[in-house]
Amino acid sequence: MKVILILSAILWLIVVGGGLHYVYSYENKPALGKTSPPQTFPVESNIIFNSRQPTLLFFAHPQCPCTRAGINELARLMAMIQGRVSARVIFFKPADAEQKWAETDSWKNAAAIPGVQVSVDEDGREAKRFNAETSGTTLLYDANGRLRFHGGITASRGHEGDNAGRSAITEIVTRDLGITVETSAFGCSLFDNKTLQKVIEGTN
Repeated sequence: MKVILILSAILWLIVVGGGLHYVYSYENKPALGKTSPPQTFPVESNIIFNSRQPTLLFFAHPQCPCTRAGINELARLMAMIQGRVSARVIFFKPADAEQKWAETDSWKNAAAIPGVQVSVDEDGREAKRFNAETSGTTLLYDANGRLRFHGGITASRGHEGDNAGRSAITEIVTRDLGITVETSAFGCSLFDNKTLQKVIEGTN
């Protein structure tokens, strides 16, 4: 009987340990399919470029649970660089989906951030134009249209708190640094709905 209890305890520890390892690995694993955004703001974009101050773009999937943390980090970032950037959150939406499909809590939270404009990206045309494949991808272009930052503004998937991306953008904007910084983006794919559905099911 004692042997059975010991074996059961060992098996339980293995299962729990494996589960914790999977969760940790998932949260800290950068998005796959890493691509580079245009080094200069594309003239063919329908997003209005501001030639008087930096332009900040945050690409988001409205159904992605990981993006909520990114939106909250964006709010903190905007509080530190308020009035210094022209910021926009671009929400992916399939062409055949209704507007309300995109107007989730993430949409409402983003729209409530002072200084941020929210818009719909039909079929991800703008995301593809900027090579943004991951929800939470953040880009910063200076007033001359040159890329100064690309990556994410969370330290890991779905986690809030101090992170390299938020710090880098703050430094670049407030100190007018002419450097380009890259960080890892953590979030759901903007276009892989099957994987996203698994993520959503896993959070319920």
